[in-house]
Amino acid sequence: MASEVEERLEGWVPRTKVGRLVYEGKITSLEELFMEGLRIQEPEIVDILVPNLQEEVVTINLVQKQTDAGERSRFKAVVVVGNCDGVIGIGSGKARHVRPAIEKAAREARLNVIIVRRGCGSWECGCGQPHSLPFRVEGKCGAVRSVLIPGPRGLGLVAGETAKILLRLAGIKDCWTRAYGPTRTVPSYAYAVFNALRQTYTMMTPEDWV
Repeated sequence: MASEVEERLEGWVPRTKVGRLVYEGKITSLEELFMEGLRIQEPEIVDILVPNLQEEVVTINLVQKQTDAGERSRFKAVVVVGNCDGVIGIGSGKARHVRPAIEKAAREARLNVIIVRRGCGSWECGCGQPHSLPFRVEGKCGAVRSVLIPGPRGLGLVAGETAKILLRLAGIKDCWTRAYGPTRTVPSYAYAVFNALRQTYTMMTPEDWV
């Protein structure tokens, strides 16, 4: 995957103002980009600012659509990207073949990256290290609701496989999770966990961002 990223960056010509600022080295971190209120519109921006990004496919489903010409089948992939150190993104993509669907989802995941604020919000621990969440957060997608609760050091990730993927790529090592609704709907569950992780950033004040 590293070689694919290098090839993509080698031929990259920025098309947006943010892309040019990153390409010229005037913006050097995601924190700086978000604090300026700038949007990511090119996936290469994330590849430059977060060079050690990892990808993991959460699910691949075959979806069908009825058209005048008959049924049209396509693959839908959900991909999560993260650096295991406070940066995570999620995206979905559809295509007639699996590989293009994964590539579309990975591209969208880069456009949706967020910063996850970590801490030690567990009353049982209080070590002050960023191994868990700073406070209890909740996210929702469709009928699925996900609750993430800070855990003490050494607990691990008490979560289902889908949630474990997101928490691990976000850099969360100890956490309790609760899920409500049709959690077997993997895409909705994954986005619910992602939206909960987003709250660690949006619920803080600008003074906490520094």
